[in-house]
Amino acid sequence: MSLFASRHPNLKVVAEAGPIIIGEGNIIEEMAVITNRLPPGAPEPATVPVQIIGNYNVFETDCTCEAFKVGDNNILECKAFVGREIELTNGCVIGASCSLTQPDTIPENTVIYGSQYQRREMYDKPYAPISQLEFLLKVLPNYHFILKPNVKPSINEGRT
Repeated sequence: MSLFASRHPNLKVVAEAGPIIIGEGNIIEEMAVITNRLPPGAPEPATVPVQIIGNYNVFETDCTCEAFKVGDNNILECKAFVGREIELTNGCVIGASCSLTQPDTIPENTVIYGSQYQRREMYDKPYAPISQLEFLLKVLPNYHFILKPNVKPSINEGRT
């Protein structure tokens, strides 16, 4: 996981069925849920399912992501739900309160929006949220307690 750890209200990252790999530069807002768990009553799989989340994704307030594969530069808006059988490629936007539960691979640069979950393709690729990250890195230390590691790396660590 990248950046830093801070105390965030009701953010949940649940890795019950297997590990979750989160790339760099992701923004995960309050009450967001990222989960890797088996459905109730499902048998234990032969291999451990790994959930992979790419770089520079934005998980807005109260969204839920259970997808095993999430590419780069995606946005899950407020109260969006992405089920475990969905694969998000790159540059997708899942609109506010949209729920994707049927198995599907969402093509690159697709926007899903509205109560009927309409789809359209964006003409331009979305920008990575670099300006948001820079702002948060500047402002968060003033308002949030940032956890720092207790152990300092040793100079001779890893040498034999």
